[in-house]
Amino acid sequence: MVKQFPEGFLWGGATAANQYEGAWDLDGRGPATSDTSRAVDPEKRKTMEGEFTTPMTLEKVKFALEDTEGLYPKRWGSDFYHRYKEDIALMAEMGFKTFRLSIAWSRIFPKGDELEPNEAGLAFYDKVFDELNKYGIEPLVTLSHYEFPLHLATEYGGWKNRQVIDFFVRYAETVLKRYKGKVKYWLTFNEINILGMTGYLSGGLLFEDGKLNLQEMYQAVHHQFIASSLATKAAHAIDPENKVGMMLARMESYAATCHPDDVMEAIHKDHSNLFYSDVQVRGKYPSYMNRFFKENGIEVVFEPGDEAILKQYPVDFMSFSYYMSSVTRSPKNQTEEQKATAGNLILGEANPYLEASDWGWQIDPVGLRVTLNKLYDRYQVPLMIVENGLGALDKVEEDGSIHDSYRIDYLEKHIQQMYEAIEDGVELMGYTPWGCIDLVSASTSEMSKRYGFVYVDADDQGNGSFDRSRKDSFFWYKDVIASNASNILK
Repeated sequence: MVKQFPEGFLWGGATAANQYEGAWDLDGRGPATSDTSRAVDPEKRKTMEGEFTTPMTLEKVKFALEDTEGLYPKRWGSDFYHRYKEDIALMAEMGFKTFRLSIAWSRIFPKGDELEPNEAGLAFYDKVFDELNKYGIEPLVTLSHYEFPLHLATEYGGWKNRQVIDFFVRYAETVLKRYKGKVKYWLTFNEINILGMTGYLSGGLLFEDGKLNLQEMYQAVHHQFIASSLATKAAHAIDPENKVGMMLARMESYAATCHPDDVMEAIHKDHSNLFYSDVQVRGKYPSYMNRFFKENGIEVVFEPGDEAILKQYPVDFMSFSYYMSSVTRSPKNQTEEQKATAGNLILGEANPYLEASDWGWQIDPVGLRVTLNKLYDRYQVPLMIVENGLGALDKVEEDGSIHDSYRIDYLEKHIQQMYEAIEDGVELMGYTPWGCIDLVSASTSEMSKRYGFVYVDADDQGNGSFDRSRKDSFFWYKDVIASNASNILK
């Protein structure tokens, strides 16, 4: 018997407008939160410090918009705006069945609160979807991916203001109607749980005292939950063929030891991560959050009808990102050194059984199988891995070739574990590795941290031709798709 993935499996790749599209001030696009993301100091890149995790203030926003000396690489990204035909042809050459991309909200509604959309923005995505459809590539579209119309942040206070729900639903209905028949797979909010950590990029939250405000952050998340449910309702009403998913940054974590306190700490960490998918997939707030809200003085305001909206309009499927796993240890069992590093956003304590990437991210293919089994056991809805990959420093040889065997090794091992999960009984729809064509990093705004099968000739300062070239992984992934992975499933 030949081992291979199920017929119709959606192989592809993933990007986001704010890191890939560029053209931040062309054809009526309004400024977005991502446009104020400065490139992070190289010394801080491996610790996730910088604009991604630092609370934003109105003063910082105004400074960024007027700054003529700082680097804001997301403004040019990889210039997909002008190179979409070339890029989609490369995807077709690899055999993509699907391509995950996002729509820039401020390209459709420049300020976010207008009554009428920007036709030039709508027309751009028409061209992109037509090009994808020409090659038989199914678009998978994220409505909100780490960007947010800046006007809604500065004038309305971002997602903590309930009015933003109406603005988002208007935006969602506009694109759902416009691209009916061209797009059937939709995601509402990218890595919605990240709003609970940073607040600004996807939530437009400004904290003038420089401190994250949990009350405002969880109220903002609640408004996104309602907006997601209403967008799901609209998607099904506009086209019954539409399938809407939620998207979680999955943070699989193992207890550091079998000490019961460490095991309990890992459960708490899981709760803080899965709260978001519990609401969007199950349609209600989980009871374990009551204690967290109580102990942190958080009172999420529900308007009449909110509970019914969440219950009536859950998502159709769950998607998530998976890059690495981490280790969790109870504060009671931590050394002084471990306590000093415990505040890291993602990395956490090192796992002695795993290797790490150039950026310190621990490589754990089996952890992906663990995640797939846990999520499917919990939700019993179709799953999709919409981000996975290895950020690395790629070297261009004198003949122009790029030998990224490390990326091939990473992806191959993860795909093999995906197959094992499918054999375990998990219903897995598709796989879209992150940054299939090199793009700017979400967290550090650098180009050096590359994920793609396709190399983009641009450096961290935006210098270069931006020309595309195929890495060794390009040809490897083409063979994986053509064989439905049978070539790597021995």
